[in-house]
Amino acid sequence: MRILLVCNAGMSTSMLVSRMEKAAKEKRIDATILAVPLTQAESEMNEWDVVMLGPQVRHCLSQLQKCSMGTPIEIIDMRDYGLMNGANVLEKAIEVINKK
Repeated sequence: MRILLVCNAGMSTSMLVSRMEKAAKEKRIDATILAVPLTQAESEMNEWDVVMLGPQVRHCLSQLQKCSMGTPIEIIDMRDYGLMNGANVLEKAIEVINKK
């Protein structure tokens, strides 16, 4: 499972990546999770199973959907993002992937 997180600079989301990786390891889920800045998202997004947008870049959802070749894109819940709840964000990503 490949999960791409997108935020303004890719920095604030790196802590969330660590927490998601920890949750995946605890649940024995094989997951590759990467955070990238918005400027890099369009060129990479179609190589991933799901793209999760940080709340601060949710306004770019329609722009990214136009570039998507079927990759689902979901906005990370603002509360989960603020609390850096990696387990909840991982569960949402899995849910979106399973809907494909």
